[in-house]
Amino acid sequence: MRVLIDACVLYPTVMREVVVSAAKLGLFEPRWSDRILEEWARATRKIDDAAEVFARGEIVMLNAAFPRAIVPVKGGLEQRLWLPDADDVHVLAAAISGSCDGIMTMNNKDFPRDILTDEGLIRFGPDEFCCRMLAEDPIGMRGVADAVLAQAHAMGGESWEMRALMKKARLPRFGKALV
Repeated sequence: MRVLIDACVLYPTVMREVVVSAAKLGLFEPRWSDRILEEWARATRKIDDAAEVFARGEIVMLNAAFPRAIVPVKGGLEQRLWLPDADDVHVLAAAISGSCDGIMTMNNKDFPRDILTDEGLIRFGPDEFCCRMLAEDPIGMRGVADAVLAQAHAMGGESWEMRALMKKARLPRFGKALV
């Protein structure tokens, strides 16, 4: 299954690590566009300039790990598409250009299911998607979650419980399913 990952899923670190690690397990094929990656990098400026530099390094590593993930958007496609937020049309165009099965996004209101269905796409929330991957590969996804928790402990110096970390990462059902 090919899934286009929106910038709002790539930007939060824990969410990105869980989703990308599921892709590394081979549970799905991730897709994104250069514009989506640029949105992620620019969003980190809200933290500071160093965060943007770090994000750009992460982007290089993601592209190296998934060389087929970059989707070039077909010319003229965006002009025929409509979404409630015109700034999101590029995401839909990338999903179509990449022959994706769905779009993973936190932005439900701007990606109405009926419009996506007309284009042969499913909208996945990251929490529901991670729960789906957990059901498909419980051992692999448990390993993913344990590794992300260990990384959070190492980086933050804070003692996290799995469920609390996943809830903070906006993956509450996934966190609950892991306990």
